[in-house]
Parts: sequence; structure tokens; C-alpha cells
Amino acid sequence: MSILLDEKTRVIVQGITGKIARVQTKWMLDYGTTIVGGVTPGKGGATVEGLPVFDSVEEAVKETGANASVFFVPAPFVLDAFYETIDAAIKFIVIVPEHVPVHDVMKMRSYAIENKVFAIGPTTPGILVPGKGKMGIMPASMFAPGRVGIISRSGTLSYEFAGILSENNVGQSTVVGMGADPIVLANLPDILELFEKDDETDAVIIVGEVGGEQEERAAKYITSHMKKPVAAYIAGRFSPQGKRMGHAGAIVRSSAGTVEAKWEALAKAKVTILESPMDVSYWTSKHGFH
Repeated sequence: MSILLDEKTRVIVQGITGKIARVQTKWMLDYGTTIVGGVTPGKGGATVEGLPVFDSVEEAVKETGANASVFFVPAPFVLDAFYETIDAAIKFIVIVPEHVPVHDVMKMRSYAIENKVFAIGPTTPGILVPGKGKMGIMPASMFAPGRVGIISRSGTLSYEFAGILSENNVGQSTVVGMGADPIVLANLPDILELFEKDDETDAVIIVGEVGGEQEERAAKYITSHMKKPVAAYIAGRFSPQGKRMGHAGAIVRSSAGTVEAKWEALAKAKVTILESPMDVSYWTSKHGFH
């Protein structure tokens, strides 16, 4: 079992005829993902990697039975494409693009909740289930099947943690990039809940970063709901306050969003604090996770 992506997931790629989407579609197919088609308005009837391209999501769903979508749509068009996708009864959506306006994301989040759709992103590397499939841009060679879940706000650090675990013969059940923006479609507690319910996940690693309140929200959820062990690493330990770090989500204002505040909240929730990514191998070996 895995969360969100499994053998029943039938994926369409939105914006499939774009340069980046074409390459990523090939790599997703090579990894075993069940991609059944793509959507680019005005390009219906074309093919990409042998897959049919449709003019609309509704048509793609009708013809292929798709139930999930990964977006490579230019940021200004993501909101309308998101509405269209939900209206076509797609229930899982991955939003890869950066620079989606915050007010658009707020509208998207509200619409997703209203329609009981699970979505991750924007600015996400996606989701990967080792040995089964992936939606997004994660480099598949760094992952190995196993029973440790990873949730990351940072794309590159999700790869690094998976790589360290894999080198130490600790596999991953599912790796989720939740998105790096100040407002995201699925918050940390939303994803933690899925891992807590997953019979094939024994432990969870949170890869957080400075800024925002995601880790503090996670601490509250863990305290009241989680029985599985959790470890957390927070990137940006030496970030200056008030300065944006890399992207819109990593900004520290006064005491809110600091590494120290996140450490304190997580420690109270009995989460193991990792001071370095390399500490994760000791934590997993100590507890016998695999």
C-alpha cells in the first residue's frame, strides 16, 4: 500500500505538449507510472510518447478513465485548469509549476476542499512511490521501496533524505513534496494523517524549513493523533529574520517561523529533531526501520 498514488492511479499530464512536460512524461512512464493521456487545449489529436492528447480534461477522463492529474501548465493558467480538472471528477492533483499567484492558490484550496479533492503543490517536485510510480519531477534513481514515509517542503532535500536512507538500506513507502509556497493545497497535518493510516508506513520524516507555520501545525496534529514515530529536520537554521530565503514560503517574521520555534513545538510533540540530514540514518537504524 502507498498513499495517494498506487496501481489504480490513472494519470493525465496537463500541458503535456510543452518541452518540460514531454521530458518528464517520458521519465514518469519509464518509472512505471500509469499515464493514460495528456491535455493541451488546441492540440487534441496529437500524441506525446505514444499517449493521446485531448483538448479538455472532461474528454480525457471520458476516453481514458483518468482519476489523477499532474500539472505542467504555465502559472497564469493553473487556476482555470484546476477548476476544469475538478469539474471533470479528478480526485488527486499535483501542481508542479512555480509562481502561481497566492490568491489563486487560496481559491484552488477552497474549491478542492469543497469537492473532496486531494491536491499537493504548487511549487512541488510531486509524489513518488518507490518501485511503483511517480507524478512530478523527482529523480527516481535516489529512492528505494520500504516503510518510511517522507514529507518535504523542499524539493532537493526530499531527494537528499531519500538518497541517504537508500544508501543505508532503508526504503521509503511514499515521498511527498507538499509544495514550497506560503499557502499550499495540502498542509502537513493533511499528509501526516494519510501516513498514520497507511499500514505499510512504520515511521515518518518531516523535512521542513524556516518560515510559515506548517511544522507548528504538524506538532499539534502529532500530539493528538499520531502513534507512529516522527523525526524532523528544519532547513534554514541561520536564516536572517525578515529576509526571503529562496522562495516565498521561506521567510521569517519576528519569532514566528524560526527554526527554534519549530524545534520547540516539535520537541513538545515528542518528535525526534535531526540537526543534520545525516542524522536520519542513525535514527532509522536505532529504531530498526527499513
